[in-house]
Amino acid sequence: MLEVTVCGVKLKNPVIAASGTYGFGEEFRSFYNPSELGGISCKGLTINKKEGNEGIRIYETKSGLLNSIGLQNPGVEHFITHELENMKKLSTAIIANMGGGTLEDYVRGAELLSGADIQMLELNISCPNVKQGGMAFGIKEEVAYEVVRQVKGVCKKPLIVKLSPNAENIVAMSERCCAAGADGLSLVNTFNAMAIDITKRKPVFNNVTAGLSGPAIKPIALRMVYEVVKNVDVPVIGMGGITTWQDAVEFIMAGATAVQVGTANFMNPYACIDIIEGIKSFMERERIKSLEEIRGCIL
Repeated sequence: MLEVTVCGVKLKNPVIAASGTYGFGEEFRSFYNPSELGGISCKGLTINKKEGNEGIRIYETKSGLLNSIGLQNPGVEHFITHELENMKKLSTAIIANMGGGTLEDYVRGAELLSGADIQMLELNISCPNVKQGGMAFGIKEEVAYEVVRQVKGVCKKPLIVKLSPNAENIVAMSERCCAAGADGLSLVNTFNAMAIDITKRKPVFNNVTAGLSGPAIKPIALRMVYEVVKNVDVPVIGMGGITTWQDAVEFIMAGATAVQVGTANFMNPYACIDIIEGIKSFMERERIKSLEEIRGCIL
């Protein structure tokens, strides 16, 4: 009933734990068996180990969450050698999320991960391009095209490109990534935002701006998924403020093949399970035999 296929990979259900909110899966075993999920997008990886940003990293807003983690992670090789074996024991699809500061970082990371026992590679192009003054790879269409093209040239796994909502034109960006060889898309990543400490009279975050996620962004993320699905022929994984099964169903009706749940995991560690069970109950009540019956039904 709940099974979906993303880029040739069968998932037992459409709910994937979003990168950066679920670690490598081990942290949630005390709450439930992660094998119940459709998949896990692991903590964002970079070619080398990163310690992340200094100062405040998480800040709550009304109906949202600002984060400035700075991609703290153990590095691609450490992940393959130490984390991956434990993730495989969770018996769910493993999606390796990877970012980079240079084109060379992306290509090398993709080469290494392509040889690992993962099901998909999720390319995070929201990372700052250190050779081009810090602007994210996912802002300019032609820059993103080149990253995706070169990564696709070495990637032996299905390649999902994770789009930034801060792109100049989200539809044009999605089309260029597909033209470069993306097998699928996931969207949206966090919105660029900020907060100010009025007592200290300075920004809350050392980097001034941070990424906004959570329920506040859901209507915008939903609109973007809807627009992208109408213009591409690859599977789309929708995300952005999904906290309930109703939210997930909205994204599926907007055309998403699967969804990712992120910030909700901090609000409720059982969020993913609640969403899976909610979708199943909804389908039973509505006598829906397959999610294909409702996927994209509003298009």
